[in-house]
Amino acid sequence: MRYYLSVMILPILFLVNTNLVNAETQGDSSMGNDSFSNICAICHGTEGKGDGPAGAALDPKPRDLSDGTYVSTLTDEYLFTVIKEGGASQGKSAAMPPWGGSLSDEQIWNVVAHLRENVCKCQHSGN
Repeated sequence: MRYYLSVMILPILFLVNTNLVNAETQGDSSMGNDSFSNICAICHGTEGKGDGPAGAALDPKPRDLSDGTYVSTLTDEYLFTVIKEGGASQGKSAAMPPWGGSLSDEQIWNVVAHLRENVCKCQHSGN
């Protein structure tokens, strides 16, 4: 009987968890604007083109986040992880610092929403 209940409950828990993640990824674009302007724009530029003042000294240069063709291939979860844990966590440049110590998860989701709606003006191509 326990085995049967486990088999029935696990898929339900997975679906509930998936729905919670999807709800979080929506974020609030307008709330993400301040964080993007205060933290991300230093390297990525105010329009996300990778031309921020600190970015000029970096090698490799910061990614052009206004490139909707590229950014649309990235999932919200990937963007969240890169922002929270830094570029090195995803095999990218270590010059992209982890912001998880400065921003809450909610603030990071807001930055992801701002990036999608206002910087690249794109959606992701899949989960």
